[in-house]
Amino acid sequence: MILTILKKDLKLFFSDKKAVLLTFLMPILLISLFAFAFGGTGGNNNNANPIKLLIVDMDQSIDSKSVISKLDSLNEIVLIPKDSTEATSLVLKGKYVGVLIFEKGFQEAINLGADLPLELKYDAAREIEMGMLQSVLMQNLMQTVGQKSVKAKMNTYFDKNFAGIPSGVKDKIFADMETGKSGMNGSMNMNMGLKMTSVIKENADRGNLGLIQAVAGTAIMMLLFSIAGIGGGLLDEKEAGTLKRLLYSPLKATDILFGKMGAALVLAILQLVVMFIFSWLVFGLPIFKNVTALVLMILATAFAVSSFGMLLVAIAKTRQQLQGLSTIVILVMSAVGGSMVPLFVMPAIMQKIAMVSVNYWGIQGFYDIFWRNLGIIDMLPKMGVLVGIGLVLSIISVRLFKRNIMKLIYS
Repeated sequence: MILTILKKDLKLFFSDKKAVLLTFLMPILLISLFAFAFGGTGGNNNNANPIKLLIVDMDQSIDSKSVISKLDSLNEIVLIPKDSTEATSLVLKGKYVGVLIFEKGFQEAINLGADLPLELKYDAAREIEMGMLQSVLMQNLMQTVGQKSVKAKMNTYFDKNFAGIPSGVKDKIFADMETGKSGMNGSMNMNMGLKMTSVIKENADRGNLGLIQAVAGTAIMMLLFSIAGIGGGLLDEKEAGTLKRLLYSPLKATDILFGKMGAALVLAILQLVVMFIFSWLVFGLPIFKNVTALVLMILATAFAVSSFGMLLVAIAKTRQQLQGLSTIVILVMSAVGGSMVPLFVMPAIMQKIAMVSVNYWGIQGFYDIFWRNLGIIDMLPKMGVLVGIGLVLSIISVRLFKRNIMKLIYS
């Protein structure tokens, strides 16, 4: 008897081609995705993804152009020239990690041995990239202008305090500096006057960076699972024969689908609202700083997610298929879209792929509200993308659902 049941279940399982595909092929694809995303594809991983850095040269001197040319030749960074206003705005919106500004008087400061008028404005939401960028900049600034600046400062110091010092002594000191004798190079480990400034005002009422990532990423991922579960009720009705009886009533197929989608949308909104209120009460997330933007972002995100859930229901034919499909697809979208790990730790190609996921646009939109303090106008593009995703998925869902319904009627 047990063997008979075993054979029957195996036969039923392997007769469902989609279930077999999801069981064996999709996990392989998921493993490959994670291996690729985190650099575990074999070989050396020495070629790190270059950081895109905006550059502003207000000095336009020989020395500033020379330093910029030297930095531009590095593999670790890619320089993008911009004017100061546009560059600061792009960093504020999270488009780039930072902007390095060569202010007027850069060359003069080198010749006088003074602190260099350099300012690095950065997005504090990308701390890991910022740390790597600062290390690269300091190392190469020392190599390009450090010795020249220090020699000028020491020469001025000698002339002021030791006017009678023999020129040969000074030449010997400067020669030792260039060759690194007596630890002279090591003693020049200074910050070169580089000013570090976050584009986010220090007194701004913003949320904790880690909290925002945790709340936004987790909320969207769990919302996707919830909506997929609600959509599964439609498949249960199909298997029980209830759906077929409904089709003989005056109801249209689209009425049934949109009714389910409406319920999913309401639940999605409620779930997001509850999550944000909980984060405000327990962790102090400032949800009232821009209520209008938050409400609009919740509506846009809920619409995109509920449409995605209906698409899964329209594709799957059984509850089993839906469970396997939704689990794999949602985990992939969450991993790629930034729900599980911040995007900046991924390779550049993965960051571009992330833009096709609902998670990416939702998380970035909530970052704009709670961290970057952007207004509704600046957030409209992200909201528009979410609404666009919802509309496209809804249209596809309707077409697939109608096709499956016709098969059900004539079966």
